[in-house]
Amino acid sequence: MASSSSSSRSRTWRYRVFTNFHGPDVRKTFLSHLRKQFSYNGISMFDDQSIERSQTIVPALTGAIKESRISIVVLSKNYASSRWCLDELLEILKCREDIGQIVMTVFYGVDPSDVRKQTGEFGIAFNKTCEGKTNEETQKWSKALNDVGNIAGEHFFNWDNEAKMIEKIARDVSNKLNATISWDFEDMVGIEAHLEKMQSLLNLDYEDGAMIVGIYGPAGIGKTTIARALHSRLSSSFQLTCFMENIRGSYNSGLDEYGLKLRLQEQLLSKVLNQDGIRINHLGAIPERLCDQKVLIILDDVDDLQQLEALANETNWFGPGSRIIVTTEDQELLEQHDVNKKYHVDFPTREEACKIFCTYAFRRSFAPYGFEKLAERVTWLCSNLPLGLRVMGSTLRGKKEDDWEGILCRLENSLDRKIDGVLRVGYDHLCEDDQFLYLLIAFFFNYVDDDHVKAMLVEDNLDVKLGLKTLAYKSLIQISAEGNIVMHKLLQRVGREAIQRQEPTKRRILIDAREICDVLRYGKGTSNVSGISFDTSDISEVTISDDAFKRLHDLRFLKVTKSRYDGKYRMHIPAEIEFPCLLRLLHWEAYPSKCLPPTFNPEFLVELNMQGSQLEHLWRGTQSLRNLKNMDLRGSTNLKELPDLTNATNLEDLNLNSCESLVEIPSSFSHLHKLKNLWMSYCINLQVIPAHMNLVSLERVTMTGCSRFRKIPVISTHINYLDIAHNTEFEVVHASIALWCRLHYLNMSYNENFMGLTHLPMCLTQLILRYSDIERIPDCIKALHQLFSLDLTGCRRLASLPELPGSLLNLEAEDCESLETVFSPLHTPRAHLNFTNCFKLGGQARRAIIRRRSEFIGKALLPGREVPAEFDHRAKGNSLTIILNGYWPSYDFIQYLVCVVISPNQEITKISNSSTLLLCHTNGYIFPSYEEVYIGAVSKCRKEHLFIFRSGYYLNVDPSGASREIVFEFSSKSQDFDIIECGVKIWTAQSIERGYLVFEDDNEIKHDDHTNRVRGHYKASNVDYKSVSRKRPRKTDLKLEIPRRRF
Repeated sequence: MASSSSSSRSRTWRYRVFTNFHGPDVRKTFLSHLRKQFSYNGISMFDDQSIERSQTIVPALTGAIKESRISIVVLSKNYASSRWCLDELLEILKCREDIGQIVMTVFYGVDPSDVRKQTGEFGIAFNKTCEGKTNEETQKWSKALNDVGNIAGEHFFNWDNEAKMIEKIARDVSNKLNATISWDFEDMVGIEAHLEKMQSLLNLDYEDGAMIVGIYGPAGIGKTTIARALHSRLSSSFQLTCFMENIRGSYNSGLDEYGLKLRLQEQLLSKVLNQDGIRINHLGAIPERLCDQKVLIILDDVDDLQQLEALANETNWFGPGSRIIVTTEDQELLEQHDVNKKYHVDFPTREEACKIFCTYAFRRSFAPYGFEKLAERVTWLCSNLPLGLRVMGSTLRGKKEDDWEGILCRLENSLDRKIDGVLRVGYDHLCEDDQFLYLLIAFFFNYVDDDHVKAMLVEDNLDVKLGLKTLAYKSLIQISAEGNIVMHKLLQRVGREAIQRQEPTKRRILIDAREICDVLRYGKGTSNVSGISFDTSDISEVTISDDAFKRLHDLRFLKVTKSRYDGKYRMHIPAEIEFPCLLRLLHWEAYPSKCLPPTFNPEFLVELNMQGSQLEHLWRGTQSLRNLKNMDLRGSTNLKELPDLTNATNLEDLNLNSCESLVEIPSSFSHLHKLKNLWMSYCINLQVIPAHMNLVSLERVTMTGCSRFRKIPVISTHINYLDIAHNTEFEVVHASIALWCRLHYLNMSYNENFMGLTHLPMCLTQLILRYSDIERIPDCIKALHQLFSLDLTGCRRLASLPELPGSLLNLEAEDCESLETVFSPLHTPRAHLNFTNCFKLGGQARRAIIRRRSEFIGKALLPGREVPAEFDHRAKGNSLTIILNGYWPSYDFIQYLVCVVISPNQEITKISNSSTLLLCHTNGYIFPSYEEVYIGAVSKCRKEHLFIFRSGYYLNVDPSGASREIVFEFSSKSQDFDIIECGVKIWTAQSIERGYLVFEDDNEIKHDDHTNRVRGHYKASNVDYKSVSRKRPRKTDLKLEIPRRRF
């Protein structure tokens, strides 16, 4: 039937329903009422009245049965008296088996038992029909009646009202038809997930009133497609339906407000009532016509509140059970209309986006050989936007590989006309101020914190807060939970197209590289220009004149970048150049001069970004820096000194990464009372940091690779993040670190001379000591009740582990070659313990790890060649069967501890972090279920290892009469390891009540004389069992979540 189901989904059905019935019994009564109800519900039913009856079933009927999605078999008293009915039934059941046709039954005045057994009056009629027929023919009919009698259906005797029964049948048919989507949308990537979420919001079981549900998201994301798929799936459940497309712009046609609303209502009523040219003279027409009708109405691409007020002002305009679905780019519009149920359509994942593109470009879900990289490039250029992916897929379909390059280069610089036509509508409908804000974000502030943008524009005549809200509501930007503004790549190109359409003399933002070159070389700028975004990637040489900025009086945002570095680039800049005094953003990558000009005035500067510059110093003396919030000098390898920052009292972020010539941090740093983040990684010559600055606001400090420090400099005791990895001279940590009351993250990895810790702050959550020469962990670590991650990977001199805190979730001790002892007992029930390649672990340490009291998320990986004796049931290979004779847990949730011996596949050289184990656990009365368990990088294991984890599943029925067999099968999904042995320990009721595993001396499961019977080679020396071959589970991506219960 699996293939049948697949076949049924790909077929095009001519009829919704075929009815198999005995005419004299039901045609003028039950069937006529059913036909009327189906017509009312919009369900098409095959009409057989034009077919002449004969002794054998005619081809027209056979074809009608095969072309019907559902067959309804109406079993009445004289049904079996008709050979015609019985032959139709044979064909129906054949279609059920071969093509997945849905079969429904109605027992109209007969008992299902009489149908199955051919007894009673039904049996008498059947026996009469069988007279003179061959035994083979009679047996076929009898089996068919038995099969159809076992299909649950509506029983006439259970209803005291035939009309209600018919309504129920029609509703059931609608639901079954709705269970599969129209073939137009069947292969659409991700559509089912969208429809499931929408149907949950629509709550179709609620029929006490009508409901309005909104779908919103950016242009081209697929809102209309989802709405059309919903209309296709749900239409048959409603009396009347209507899809009003492209409502946008209907308030720009010159009529007054009242006239426009009348026109919209006329359009809606004409569509929903299927009557052309309806005319109305008042705005009460919709509630008058539809208040008692169950309707499905899609209002697509609404962009004005008055459109909603005209078409769906109140839910009581429509009958109970009605659903109105509104698609829009404007979330605020939905909120203004009190639409509380809303679905935000998000971007597809990169994998889904690639499938969308390939479906249109190659008519399959993956790219053919040689086109993989090109497909990935298109997906990146379209930034996962479905509209762009569809348009580009259609454009590139059938093109040769050589043709793709030219088309993609064009796409990098300009939008396809179809894409631009859809996306630019949102921009065009903005007011002038919001359009300017849109362009500023597109070219200066994409992926920037919204507070930073507000600071940049605080002195402009813009309501930035309201503008950002408007852009977000209209789905033109997104603001993340962290406050970062994100504009889609294609929407950025809409901004580029908008600027290029402006008259050159009226442009407020310059982005064309050639135009900017002329402005800077010949001083052609105007006072209209507020921003310059200059990407020099396609420019080999730039010459800037002394008076380049002379006419740019209002220039506030200057950004010079090079998105592609090819080494063929020269910039000539005069030493005496005068920057505009109103600059708030100066972002100039690879600035070529040794210092900023002496006339440079940073009074209004909010951000100074000179990464990768040739600067040796910035300026001399004290400058007014009251507005400066961000300074980025990373990669300025020649920078020898920092300026006086005494007046930079609002500075929040300072990036000095890879300033390799910098020796000293100036004492003026003590005035940076609002500094939050200080990056100083790979300042390899930095030696002097002022003592006792103790900056209260400082949160994050990175000093990776600052190799001149022997101990941690006390910059501030208030920081919560400290990274001092890769410091070859680092030796000690001062005891005062225990008083750093906010430090959550401490990274001291790759410090070869670092020997040990004596004190740690109590608030620490992550401690990373990878590849250091530490010999012991201080005992005080057990008191760190917030610590959840401890990384000791490669600590080759570490010999023992003290007691660890119960809060720990992850312990990485891979390649700790000297590790022998572990504190026992281990009180880390939720931790993943990784002891990969710790071959010196002693017996006490191994017992502590194996016997650890663990919760469901607790796992362990350690060296080992055989399943330990603690596991009652053990077998060679990848499977075992446990027979629990005379015993079953008293709970409906069985729990067990699993151990598998894994051997790394030596042929796999690539290190993977996605190694998984697939566990299949079944028994005689529940369906097989699969659980995917993450192990880690098994390919790093040099020898066999034990992987231990805990799991369980619910028992679906009373096990009293069920089989006592439980089968466990394991396989490597990633193919980077083999399974040598496996073992299981099942928990007792007493252990389950405690919520964790307890190893006891007595057997936990009471057995008969078949104690510890296991199919497979059992490890115990005094037991010998025959091996039973079992197939490995198929390698599949199917993953079924197993419900968890907390005890």
